Amino acid sequence: MRMQTDRVIAKTVQSLNKHLPRERKSLCDLLSEERPSIQSKDGSTHRIRRDELEMIAELVPKDRQKKIYLPILIEICPEFGRGAAKIRGSMYCLLVMELLEKEWKGEDEIIIYRPDVSRLRKSLPTASQYAFFMTTE
Repeated sequence: MRMQTDRVIAKTVQSLNKHLPRERKSLCDLLSEERPSIQSKDGSTHRIRRDELEMIAELVPKDRQKKIYLPILIEICPEFGRGAAKIRGSMYCLLVMELLEKEWKGEDEIIIYRPDVSRLRKSLPTASQYAFFMTTE
């Protein structure tokens, strides 16, 4: 019964994530596109606004713009409490903390909560996306 339930949950999570990109693109590549966009797993095109890309470019040193892949994934993490989300990767953590006007302490992974998630999504509505993951016990 447990395996069957896990499969149902896994399928549900998979359907929640069909909006995620098949492949993310670097900030540098997106800035060079006339109409910056990525392809989603469901085959749709997700446009990323140029003003958001330019805002990110102002915060990221030019030599690191090829290492920032967008959209930024905001991983929903119920295990850290209601409204908690995780950002992974030191460059992404630095970028998010800069946008939130908070001190970055060199972490490779940060947990942010609902008010900061809302601020991040308001700042970068097309350059960030929610991602859902299933944790196994």
